[in-house]
Amino acid sequence: MAVSAPSAFRFFPVRVARSTRLSPSLVRITFAGESLRDFDSGGRDQSFSLFLPHPGQELPVLPDVDGDGWFAAWRAMDPEVRAIMRSYTVREHRRSPRGPGPGPAGARDDGGSRDDGDEVDVDFALHGDLGPASRWARAARPGDRTTLLGPAVRENKSIGFRLPQDADWVLLAADETALPAVAGILDWLPPTVPAHIWLEVPDTADRRALPHHPGAKVNWLVHEGSPARRGELLTALREAPFPAGAPYAWLAGEAGAVRAMRRHLVRERGLDRARVQFSGYWRLGATEEDLRREALAG
Repeated sequence: MAVSAPSAFRFFPVRVARSTRLSPSLVRITFAGESLRDFDSGGRDQSFSLFLPHPGQELPVLPDVDGDGWFAAWRAMDPEVRAIMRSYTVREHRRSPRGPGPGPAGARDDGGSRDDGDEVDVDFALHGDLGPASRWARAARPGDRTTLLGPAVRENKSIGFRLPQDADWVLLAADETALPAVAGILDWLPPTVPAHIWLEVPDTADRRALPHHPGAKVNWLVHEGSPARRGELLTALREAPFPAGAPYAWLAGEAGAVRAMRRHLVRERGLDRARVQFSGYWRLGATEEDLRREALAG
């Protein structure tokens, strides 16, 4: 009898271990749980899905389906009942001293005991109280329970940053929603590869210390909540002198801004499309549900 290969992604029931306010626009939620012994982040801009309960629910309501069938089963559920799903980046993944354990594939526990040491940090950008994830993150307290759908293998398709071997330098351009991914990339990036970085944030206090990289040059842009100033990332790229050599570009943040920066790099700077990785983490005037519906319709 054939044995199916284990899924690269699994459900991980977790609890909130602590909440740390990093800046006016960012809060870090640390998740813990015995299930995380099987979580295996590949670093860089590793993404995962976070499932949140609706107000009044103790736990997120998920379909009792493992493997590739979970998404269709989740979509078929009542939107007012099924768990709220959002995409996030792993900022840091810490193992307990015992290291990863074997654990049954797809195991779903109650979020772990208070003394387990496996932890995942996730930084939330707080866009007011307009979205359910922002509201949840603002109110999260130790012991709150939720579920991650994340990687169980180190190399997986939810890593976007793929550095070509012949890249002479790296260009990173992002807004506050992608700061965790930028930090993860710098943690991973070889010290011999220079990085030229442009970051746009709402508040001067959001200018966070990034992981040290000997070849990193960071440019901060502060828009102070002004929609008119959100285009400064593109302006900064247009005005910046680029070093010689073959770059690899990684762009993330508001979808419209990301597309405009990609067009500039490809059409005006002559970069090969294959050397520009871009991700619209959010879009002005749209929810994540809107973006998912558009992607499925397209």
